[in-house]
Parts: sequence; structure tokens; C-alpha cells
Amino acid sequence: MNSNSKYPIPIGELAKQLSITTRTIRYYEEIGLMPEPQRMDSGVRVYGREEVLRLKFILKLKELGITLHEMHELAEIYRSEQSPEKVMPRLVQILDTHIAQIDGKLSRIAQLRADLATYRHRVAELGLTENP
Repeated sequence: MNSNSKYPIPIGELAKQLSITTRTIRYYEEIGLMPEPQRMDSGVRVYGREEVLRLKFILKLKELGITLHEMHELAEIYRSEQSPEKVMPRLVQILDTHIAQIDGKLSRIAQLRADLATYRHRVAELGLTENP
């Protein structure tokens, strides 16, 4: 979204600018990650700057692999404390957990690669010694 955007922004335009569907935005509202939006007289949902920033934050968390359960936990901290600074320590813990999980996966993948290379080398040697 560019800085020249005017608020409030209709749901269709917001979805287009963020490359998501309007259904995605409505889903985040339904499950409580996004607040109920304001509506134009025609009933079209519109979003202010704060809601747009919140949606961008949700999308970034999703991109990073943060679960909906974890997002709900963060949202609940924000709702009760009304301070982004109060959310950050828990977010850091969640990110550290995800980093550790990825490190574990990378380690297992590295071991798998080493095993494959060893096995490949053995198979290649067998193939060479059995040929006349």
C-alpha cells in the first residue's frame, strides 16, 4: 500500500492492494483477529489506518508461520493491555520457538542430505566394481 492511500479504504480496494481476498479479511474479522469494521451507508466495509496496520501485521505473522492460535494469544494480550510494547515479549518468545523448530528441521535435512550422499557414493561404487 502506498503512503498516498486515503482512509477509510473500502474492503475491495484494501484486499486488492494487499493481494488477498475480501473473504480473507472477513475471516479474520469472524475469528476475532480483526475488529468489526466501520461501514459506509451502502454497507460496504471500510478500514482506517489502524485496521490496515493490524491486517498487515497479521499477514506478516502468517507469512512467518505463526499459527492462528498464537495470533489469538497476541491479540488477547493487546486487547487486555492496549499496548504493542506488552505484546512484544510474547512475540519474541513465539519467534524464538519457531526459529528453534526451523533449526531442528534444517539439522535433520542436513543429516538426510549427508545420508543420501553416502548412500549414493556406495551405490556408485557397487555399480563400478560389478561391471567388467
